[in-house]
Amino acid sequence: MRILICDDDQTTAGQLAGYIRDFFKRDHLKCPDMDLYFDGESLLADPGEKDIVFLDVEMPGVDGIYVGQQLKKKQPDTIIFMVTSYTEYLDEAMRFHVFRYLSKPIDRKRLFRNLKDALKQYNCASEKVAIETRQGVFTVPVSDIICLETQGRKLVIHTLTRDFESVHNMQFWADTLPKNCFFQSHRSFLVNLSHVSEFDHSLIQLASHRFEAYLTRRKYTEFKAAYFLYLESTR
Repeated sequence: MRILICDDDQTTAGQLAGYIRDFFKRDHLKCPDMDLYFDGESLLADPGEKDIVFLDVEMPGVDGIYVGQQLKKKQPDTIIFMVTSYTEYLDEAMRFHVFRYLSKPIDRKRLFRNLKDALKQYNCASEKVAIETRQGVFTVPVSDIICLETQGRKLVIHTLTRDFESVHNMQFWADTLPKNCFFQSHRSFLVNLSHVSEFDHSLIQLASHRFEAYLTRRKYTEFKAAYFLYLESTR
Protein backbone atom coordinates (compact mmCIF):
# COMPACT_ATOMS: atom_id res chain seq x y z
CA MET A 1 0.00 0.00 0.00
CA ARG A 2 1.11 3.55 -0.71
CA ILE A 3 -0.31 6.78 0.73
CA LEU A 4 0.20 10.19 -0.88
CA ILE A 5 -0.47 13.62 0.63
CA CYS A 6 -0.72 16.72 -1.56
CA ASP A 7 -1.05 20.13 0.10
CA ASP A 8 0.75 23.39 -0.66
CA ASP A 9 0.79 24.11 3.09
CA GLN A 10 3.81 22.10 4.26
CA THR A 11 2.79 22.42 7.92
CA THR A 12 -0.64 20.88 7.24
CA ALA A 13 0.89 18.13 5.10
CA GLY A 14 3.41 17.29 7.81
CA GLN A 15 0.77 17.24 10.52
CA LEU A 16 -1.44 14.92 8.46
CA ALA A 17 1.50 12.58 7.82
CA GLY A 18 2.19 12.51 11.56
CA TYR A 19 -1.42 11.64 12.36
CA ILE A 20 -1.36 8.82 9.81
CA ARG A 21 1.82 7.38 11.37
CA ASP A 22 0.13 7.61 14.79
CA PHE A 23 -2.87 5.67 13.45
CA PHE A 24 -0.77 2.71 12.30
CA LYS A 25 1.40 2.81 15.43
CA ARG A 26 -1.70 2.76 17.66
CA ASP A 27 -2.96 -0.40 15.95
CA HIS A 28 0.53 -1.99 15.95
CA LEU A 29 0.64 -1.99 12.16
CA LYS A 30 3.54 -1.24 9.87
CA CYS A 31 3.05 2.20 8.35
CA PRO A 32 2.87 1.95 4.53
CA ASP A 33 5.06 3.95 2.18
CA MET A 34 4.04 7.60 2.34
CA ASP A 35 5.07 10.53 0.12
CA LEU A 36 4.31 14.23 0.40
CA TYR A 37 3.79 16.64 -2.49
CA PHE A 38 3.19 20.37 -2.35
CA ASP A 39 1.63 20.88 -5.78
CA GLY A 40 -0.69 18.88 -8.00
CA GLU A 41 1.61 18.66 -11.02
CA SER A 42 4.30 16.85 -9.02
CA LEU A 43 1.83 14.31 -7.69
CA LEU A 44 0.43 13.58 -11.15
CA ALA A 45 3.98 13.07 -12.44
CA ASP A 46 4.61 10.39 -9.80
CA PRO A 47 4.79 7.05 -11.69
CA GLY A 48 4.05 4.84 -8.67
CA GLU A 49 0.85 3.33 -7.32
CA LYS A 50 -1.54 5.71 -5.60
CA ASP A 51 -3.72 3.67 -3.25
CA ILE A 52 -4.87 6.33 -0.76
CA VAL A 53 -4.49 10.03 -1.58
CA PHE A 54 -5.17 13.10 0.56
CA LEU A 55 -5.74 16.15 -1.65
CA ASP A 56 -5.95 19.81 -0.72
CA VAL A 57 -8.50 21.57 -2.92
CA GLU A 58 -6.95 25.00 -3.35
CA MET A 59 -3.33 24.84 -4.54
CA PRO A 60 -1.20 26.93 -6.91
CA GLY A 61 -1.38 25.62 -10.48
CA VAL A 62 -3.83 22.76 -10.88
CA ASP A 63 -6.28 22.38 -8.00
CA GLY A 64 -7.22 19.25 -6.07
CA ILE A 65 -10.44 18.74 -8.02
CA TYR A 66 -8.51 18.44 -11.29
CA VAL A 67 -5.87 16.20 -9.72
CA GLY A 68 -8.54 13.90 -8.28
CA GLN A 69 -10.29 13.59 -11.63
CA GLN A 70 -7.02 12.66 -13.36
CA LEU A 71 -6.14 10.10 -10.69
CA LYS A 72 -9.52 8.39 -11.03
CA LYS A 73 -9.12 8.17 -14.81
CA LYS A 74 -5.76 6.41 -14.48
CA GLN A 75 -6.48 4.33 -11.38
CA PRO A 76 -10.23 4.08 -10.62
CA ASP A 77 -9.69 2.21 -7.35
CA THR A 78 -7.71 5.08 -5.79
CA ILE A 79 -9.25 6.11 -2.46
CA ILE A 80 -9.32 9.91 -2.38
CA PHE A 81 -9.80 12.19 0.62
CA MET A 82 -10.44 15.87 -0.12
CA VAL A 83 -8.96 18.10 2.59
CA THR A 84 -10.14 21.72 2.63
CA SER A 85 -11.83 24.52 4.51
CA TYR A 86 -14.11 25.29 1.53
CA THR A 87 -17.30 23.22 1.51
CA GLU A 88 -18.49 24.82 -1.75
CA TYR A 89 -16.28 22.31 -3.59
CA LEU A 90 -18.13 19.32 -2.15
CA ASP A 91 -20.60 18.79 -5.02
CA GLU A 92 -17.89 19.00 -7.66
CA ALA A 93 -15.63 16.61 -5.77
CA MET A 94 -18.40 14.02 -5.33
CA ARG A 95 -18.78 13.72 -9.10
CA PHE A 96 -15.62 11.64 -9.30
CA HIS A 97 -16.43 9.54 -6.20
CA VAL A 98 -14.32 11.09 -3.48
CA PHE A 99 -14.17 8.66 -0.56
CA ARG A 100 -14.47 11.25 2.23
CA TYR A 101 -14.29 14.98 2.80
CA LEU A 102 -12.07 16.21 5.68
CA SER A 103 -12.30 19.76 7.00
CA LYS A 104 -9.34 21.86 8.10
CA PRO A 105 -8.04 21.95 10.74
CA ILE A 106 -7.78 18.15 10.69
CA ASP A 107 -9.60 16.44 13.54
CA ARG A 108 -7.40 13.52 14.62
CA LYS A 109 -10.22 11.27 15.86
CA ARG A 110 -12.32 11.84 12.75
CA LEU A 111 -9.30 11.11 10.56
CA PHE A 112 -8.71 7.83 12.40
CA ARG A 113 -12.35 6.74 11.92
CA ASN A 114 -12.26 7.53 8.21
CA LEU A 115 -8.85 5.99 7.66
CA LYS A 116 -10.10 2.77 9.25
CA ASP A 117 -12.97 2.70 6.73
CA ALA A 118 -10.56 3.41 3.88
CA LEU A 119 -8.37 0.46 4.85
CA LYS A 120 -11.41 -1.82 4.89
CA GLN A 121 -12.24 -0.78 1.35
CA TYR A 122 -8.63 -1.12 0.22
CA ASN A 123 -8.32 -4.60 1.71
CA CYS A 124 -11.57 -5.72 0.12
CA ALA A 125 -10.44 -4.48 -3.30
CA SER A 126 -6.88 -5.81 -3.16
CA GLU A 127 -7.18 -8.97 -1.06
CA LYS A 128 -6.80 -12.39 -2.69
CA VAL A 129 -7.99 -15.79 -1.52
CA ALA A 130 -6.93 -19.33 -2.37
CA ILE A 131 -9.84 -21.45 -3.59
CA GLU A 132 -9.14 -25.14 -3.13
CA THR A 133 -10.90 -27.49 -5.54
CA ARG A 134 -10.47 -31.16 -6.43
CA GLN A 135 -8.46 -30.07 -9.46
CA GLY A 136 -6.06 -27.77 -7.60
CA VAL A 137 -5.73 -24.44 -5.81
CA PHE A 138 -6.60 -21.17 -7.57
CA THR A 139 -5.75 -17.67 -6.33
CA VAL A 140 -8.55 -15.18 -6.99
CA PRO A 141 -9.02 -11.49 -6.08
CA VAL A 142 -11.79 -11.15 -3.50
CA SER A 143 -13.30 -8.37 -5.60
CA ASP A 144 -13.80 -10.86 -8.48
CA ILE A 145 -16.06 -13.10 -6.40
CA ILE A 146 -19.72 -12.40 -7.22
CA CYS A 147 -21.38 -14.86 -4.86
CA LEU A 148 -21.13 -18.31 -3.33
CA GLU A 149 -23.94 -20.81 -3.82
CA THR A 150 -24.70 -24.16 -2.25
CA GLN A 151 -25.99 -26.59 -4.88
CA GLY A 152 -26.95 -29.81 -3.10
CA ARG A 153 -23.70 -30.99 -1.55
CA LYS A 154 -21.57 -28.72 -3.72
CA LEU A 155 -20.32 -25.23 -2.88
CA VAL A 156 -19.89 -23.20 -6.06
CA ILE A 157 -18.00 -19.90 -6.12
CA HIS A 158 -19.12 -17.68 -8.99
CA THR A 159 -16.47 -15.18 -10.13
CA LEU A 160 -16.24 -12.68 -12.97
CA THR A 161 -14.31 -15.15 -15.13
CA ARG A 162 -15.40 -18.68 -14.13
CA ASP A 163 -16.99 -20.91 -11.48
CA PHE A 164 -15.10 -22.96 -8.90
CA GLU A 165 -16.37 -25.94 -6.90
CA SER A 166 -14.79 -25.44 -3.48
CA VAL A 167 -13.84 -28.28 -1.15
CA HIS A 168 -14.80 -26.02 1.78
CA ASN A 169 -18.32 -25.39 3.03
CA MET A 170 -20.34 -22.18 3.34
CA GLN A 171 -19.39 -21.61 6.99
CA PHE A 172 -15.69 -21.69 6.10
CA TRP A 173 -16.17 -18.96 3.51
CA ALA A 174 -18.47 -16.89 5.72
CA ASP A 175 -15.66 -16.84 8.30
CA THR A 176 -12.90 -16.25 5.71
CA LEU A 177 -14.23 -13.50 3.44
CA PRO A 178 -14.29 -9.86 4.67
CA LYS A 179 -17.54 -9.25 6.52
CA ASN A 180 -17.82 -5.62 5.42
CA CYS A 181 -17.99 -6.78 1.78
CA PHE A 182 -19.94 -10.06 1.99
CA PHE A 183 -23.37 -10.91 3.40
CA GLN A 184 -25.05 -14.29 3.82
CA SER A 185 -28.52 -13.55 2.48
CA HIS A 186 -29.76 -17.14 2.69
CA ARG A 187 -28.39 -20.45 3.94
CA SER A 188 -27.47 -21.22 0.31
CA PHE A 189 -26.01 -17.84 -0.69
CA LEU A 190 -23.17 -15.54 0.35
CA VAL A 191 -23.07 -12.41 -1.83
CA ASN A 192 -20.44 -9.78 -2.56
CA LEU A 193 -22.07 -6.42 -1.85
CA SER A 194 -19.96 -4.72 -4.53
CA HIS A 195 -21.73 -6.73 -7.24
CA VAL A 196 -25.33 -6.04 -6.15
CA SER A 197 -27.38 -4.58 -9.01
CA GLU A 198 -30.78 -4.48 -7.29
CA PHE A 199 -32.83 -6.38 -4.72
CA ASP A 200 -36.31 -6.82 -3.32
CA HIS A 201 -37.69 -8.78 -0.37
CA SER A 202 -36.86 -12.17 -1.87
CA LEU A 203 -34.16 -11.85 -4.57
CA ILE A 204 -30.81 -10.11 -5.08
CA GLN A 205 -29.67 -9.43 -8.64
CA LEU A 206 -25.90 -9.53 -9.07
CA ALA A 207 -23.32 -8.53 -11.70
CA SER A 208 -25.78 -6.75 -14.00
CA HIS A 209 -28.35 -9.55 -13.59
CA ARG A 210 -25.94 -12.34 -14.55
CA PHE A 211 -26.68 -14.07 -11.23
CA GLU A 212 -29.40 -13.96 -8.62
CA ALA A 213 -29.40 -15.00 -4.98
CA TYR A 214 -32.21 -15.72 -2.56
CA LEU A 215 -32.83 -13.20 0.21
CA THR A 216 -34.60 -14.53 3.30
CA ARG A 217 -37.45 -12.19 4.23
CA ARG A 218 -36.37 -11.99 7.86
CA LYS A 219 -32.93 -10.82 6.67
CA TYR A 220 -34.19 -8.10 4.33
CA THR A 221 -33.81 -5.22 6.81
CA GLU A 222 -30.39 -6.43 7.93
CA PHE A 223 -29.23 -6.85 4.34
CA LYS A 224 -30.48 -3.40 3.33
CA ALA A 225 -28.62 -1.82 6.26
CA ALA A 226 -25.42 -3.72 5.41
CA TYR A 227 -25.67 -2.71 1.76
CA PHE A 228 -26.22 0.97 2.51
CA LEU A 229 -23.34 0.91 4.99
CA TYR A 230 -21.13 -0.64 2.31
CA LEU A 231 -22.14 2.04 -0.21
CA GLU A 232 -21.42 4.76 2.33
CA SER A 233 -17.93 3.36 2.91
CA THR A 234 -17.14 3.55 -0.80
CA ARG A 235 -18.13 7.18 -1.29
